[in-house]
Amino acid sequence: MRGRDDGRRLGVAELGGELGERATLVQFSSAFCAPCRATRRILGEVAGVVPGVAHVEIDAEAHLDLVRDLEILKTPTVLVLDAGGRVVRRATGQPRKADVIAALGEAV
Repeated sequence: MRGRDDGRRLGVAELGGELGERATLVQFSSAFCAPCRATRRILGEVAGVVPGVAHVEIDAEAHLDLVRDLEILKTPTVLVLDAGGRVVRRATGQPRKADVIAALGEAV
């Protein structure tokens, strides 16, 4: 997981869900994206075992303004947010579980 978004912050209004107490994994997906399903499973597992971490999935096609604003170019794209909603990491494609856990280390 790599990339930065220069301190961009996201909140409940943009995400449509609550931020995690320690970090939030935000996944942009689309309906016919096979890697999105695997990414949903991986992020859900990580959120289930790391205390204070939430997983929020956003349908890219239904949130085009946010997709454009964040320059999301493909799905899945995963953003890692810290407790305040600041984007600390970004990755495209299906992540490895170990990489997600490592990226969370920077957020918490």
